[in-house]
Amino acid sequence: MAIEKKTIRLLILEDSQNEAERLVSLFRNAGHATRVHRLISSDDLAEALQQTWDLLICAPSSEHLDPSEAITAIRRQAKDIPVIQLVADNDSEIITEALLFGAQDALPQGEDERLVLVAKRELANLEERRARRAAEVALREAEKRCQLLLESSVDAITYVHDGMHIYANRAYLELFRYEDGEELEGMPMIDLIASADHAAFKDFLKNYQSAEGNAELGCQGVRADGSSFAAQMSFSPATYDGEPCIQVVIRAETSNAELEEKLREISSQDLVTGLFNRTHFLELMDNAAERAVSTGQPSTLAYIRVDRYASMQGEIGLAGIDLLLTDLAGLLRAHFPAETQLARFGDDVFAALLPGQTPEQCQANLASLLKKVEGHLFDVSGRTAQTTLSIGVAGLSEKTAKAQEVIDRAHRCADELGDGNAIKLFNPADELAAAANRGNLLAMVQQALENNSFRLLFQPIISLRGDAHEHYEVLLRLLNPKGEEVPPAQFLAAAKDAGLGEKIDRWVILNSIKLLADHRAKGHNTRLFVHLSSASLQDQTLLPWLSVALKAARLPSDSLVFQFGEPDAITYLKQAKVLTQGLAELHCKVALSQFGCALNPFNTLKHLQVDFVKVDGSFSQDLSNADNQEALKTLLSSLHAQAKLTIVPFVESASVLATLWQAGVNFIQGYYLQGPSQSMDYDFSAGDE
Repeated sequence: MAIEKKTIRLLILEDSQNEAERLVSLFRNAGHATRVHRLISSDDLAEALQQTWDLLICAPSSEHLDPSEAITAIRRQAKDIPVIQLVADNDSEIITEALLFGAQDALPQGEDERLVLVAKRELANLEERRARRAAEVALREAEKRCQLLLESSVDAITYVHDGMHIYANRAYLELFRYEDGEELEGMPMIDLIASADHAAFKDFLKNYQSAEGNAELGCQGVRADGSSFAAQMSFSPATYDGEPCIQVVIRAETSNAELEEKLREISSQDLVTGLFNRTHFLELMDNAAERAVSTGQPSTLAYIRVDRYASMQGEIGLAGIDLLLTDLAGLLRAHFPAETQLARFGDDVFAALLPGQTPEQCQANLASLLKKVEGHLFDVSGRTAQTTLSIGVAGLSEKTAKAQEVIDRAHRCADELGDGNAIKLFNPADELAAAANRGNLLAMVQQALENNSFRLLFQPIISLRGDAHEHYEVLLRLLNPKGEEVPPAQFLAAAKDAGLGEKIDRWVILNSIKLLADHRAKGHNTRLFVHLSSASLQDQTLLPWLSVALKAARLPSDSLVFQFGEPDAITYLKQAKVLTQGLAELHCKVALSQFGCALNPFNTLKHLQVDFVKVDGSFSQDLSNADNQEALKTLLSSLHAQAKLTIVPFVESASVLATLWQAGVNFIQGYYLQGPSQSMDYDFSAGDE
């Protein structure tokens, strides 16, 4: 990707005009064309965010706008703008806080070369995200157009798999006089062929299975009412929902009257109110989502529900409710600007799409609408009726690839109001909290990431050979909304499936570094074993990011031991090899856990630069058995011959200690010594002789 050829739209939060100009010169000298805006206030930021920007660089501080406020505003408006936070004096705490708060990177002010490299990386990532969202929109648009073409075709079209109907368009149903496509699903196509042509049809299908290209067959078709007609069928290979099948087309001629009827059927108007109908409004929403992604133009959806609809319908009848809705539709037309697209979205629901506006910008106008409707007297056949509205509001932004998500959000907000005569704006945090309260594991994980609410526990790893370091393994825990611990295997599996493994690893690393720095500052010679998931093994950006984090914390690199499992190492051996080499260059230690269960574990080990090897827990089970003792001693002997420091986990009783000592184990870990704790408070001196 040639970023140099693309103009970078750059926001700079810097009180000094001279320093801002120096940053601009830095990018231009590096070959980047730039379009720049220097932020001078929160109002200035709010106005700037109406446009599309590629990058925000924040000075360490500003008298006019705090960097954290800028990041919060960007997140609140769902803007995809990477943030690079500059810090003074390489302050580790500020760097860590900036990364946790949402900055993509944080680095000392004045490191110009690194700033340009980090910016280039973030711009490349941004371009990939935008391309992915655009591709998702384009794919849905293509699928929608294909489906529309099928449904609007005057030719009868069906898809057949193993002789069975799996889809039929409207023209096909009408031709054979069926009311609903579900009647045909799973029905053999031969049932729609006259019995006299069954043999010829079977022979044709049998021969066509291995044929390529198009083929035609003439036969008699049989309608649902028993009548027959001459049909000329065209067969061609196709796929439907990703499955190979056969497309069958029956050409038909239609009269102008039939075409006019189709046009009437797909009319965009609601018959009662004259506003757009639901189908057409959904198309408008898709178009707005596409504009938001491709051009960055925001839009806002107001989901407007009529309060007390059912009770009013009982009071004034069906005809009366139609009159009230017609009057209300006229009121909505008069209230909203001309460019607003209005629809009757359901029996008691109107929808307004306001292009070019964010939900916050629409709030005052919608509040005015509430008052107007509340004070309006509706004339229903000489009777007076009154009602109020409940309005759910959600925005379409450059991060919105699916319009249906926005509709669902606004719908939920309106429902939460009840008959509220009120407005509720969609808040991602509220939705996440609601999903977490319902027991959604993924929502709990996302909420913990956003609220910094994971819990870290520490379990000591004890040396049997007098090592001077204090070692702890870092364990991650998640509490559900009731305060109960979620089994790690469950929430980590949900996180992995959702692609959040890398994010969780970085959260653990950052918080471990912060706690370790504080602990070592109190005079402890402590090392932490930190887990890496399979996602991190494949993450090429981990090493440069880790280098920045370690330098910021002023920690010795060997105070962290990065641990990953043998199964992941085997699956991603090439990536694991590169990672261990990189960690060695950073002077970090590496541990391989769950070792010894592969067919040839030492084949994996010879490719990796590993300092510690933690044998699989199965080796420490039932060590009273002589065969089990011998298997463990043999494994440990081979590891010691390769100068690996060994760890045996799951030590649950004193009886195994003598066996482990004789086997030459370097470190032991388990509940007999101490279980996981929120504090690094184990007395390592207690075991010294």
